[in-house]
Amino acid sequence: MKIAIWSVTRGAGKVALKLSEKISADVYTLKKFEIDNSIQMENFTDKLESKFSSYDAHIFIMATGIVVRKIASLIKRKDTDPAVLVIDEKERFVISLLSGHLGGANELTEELAEKFSLLPVVTTSSDITGKIAIDTLSQKMQCQMENLEKAKNITSLIVDNKNVDILLPKNVTVGKNCGTSSGVVISSNKENIEVMRIYPENLIIGVGCRRGTVKENILIAIEKVMKKHNLSYRSIKKIATVDVKADEKGLIEAAKALNKELIIVDRKEIAPIENMFKGSEFVKKQIGVTCVSEPCAYIVSNKNGIFLEKKFIDNGITISIYEEKFGDE
Repeated sequence: MKIAIWSVTRGAGKVALKLSEKISADVYTLKKFEIDNSIQMENFTDKLESKFSSYDAHIFIMATGIVVRKIASLIKRKDTDPAVLVIDEKERFVISLLSGHLGGANELTEELAEKFSLLPVVTTSSDITGKIAIDTLSQKMQCQMENLEKAKNITSLIVDNKNVDILLPKNVTVGKNCGTSSGVVISSNKENIEVMRIYPENLIIGVGCRRGTVKENILIAIEKVMKKHNLSYRSIKKIATVDVKADEKGLIEAAKALNKELIIVDRKEIAPIENMFKGSEFVKKQIGVTCVSEPCAYIVSNKNGIFLEKKFIDNGITISIYEEKFGDE
C-alpha cells in the first residue's frame, strides 16, 4: 500500500515523521517549517490535488474539518477512492474517514492504533456491530462485485439482522479462504430480496497471435471464447503471452483495453513443459517452442486448476483459458 502523510503545522510534521519511522510512507510538510526528511510543499491544497490519486491511502495529521473540505472535490467512487485517515496532533485518535472497506481505511486504522497506541475510531455499522459487509467479504475473497448498490443493500440487511445466505455450487470446496467460481449472495427476506454475484479473479488468458494482429481482432477472439464458456470479464486475472510477442502492439493494446496485466513468459520456461500440450513443429521452427497460449496460461497460473479452453483458434489468434482453483492457498 502506497501511503502519504500530510501535515500543515510544525508539530504535525514531527508526528508525521514519527509515523513514517514505522510505516513506509511519503511525508508532506510545509516548506516554511524546513522539516528534514520530508517532501516540502509550497501550497498544501495544490499538492494534495495533484497527488490524491497517486496513493492508496492518505493520513492527515490535522482537524477532520480541514480534511473534509480539502478532499470533497477529489473523491469520486467508493470502489476507486483511496483510504483517508485522520490523526490528531496530540496523537490520541486515529479516525477512518473514507473508503473504510474497499479502500482499506478501517484495517489501516486498526493497524496504526496498535502500532502507535492510538484510539481507533471506526464508524461503519457492519464493523462496530461485528458483522461483515459484502464489499469487505468480496475484498477478502479477492473477488470483484457485480454491483455496488446491491452490495450496499445486502449489507444493510446483514446489519439489520436479516437472514442472508451465501450459496455455493456443489463442486466448490470451502476452506480457509472461502471462495467459489460462481458464488451468489442471496437475502432470504421475502419483502426485500437482493441477489448479487461476486466474481473471483482466477482466469488466466493465454494468447498467441500472428505478427501485426490488431487489437480489435484479439478482443473479438477473447469475446468469442468467453461467451462460449459463459465467463465474466471480471474474473480475468492476467493475460499471458510469449516473450517474442512482448512488443506486439495489438496485444499490448488489447490488454490495456481490458485493464488487465500482460505477463510475458520466457521461452526458456516453456521448453521444459511444452510436451504437456499439443504443439506444432512449424511453430517451433518459427520461435523455438511448439506452442504458446496453453503453456503461457499454465505458467502464469498457480497450477492448481484446470483448462476451460485448451486452444481456441480464431483468425490466426489462439486463446487458452486456465481456471485456477479458487479458495486454496
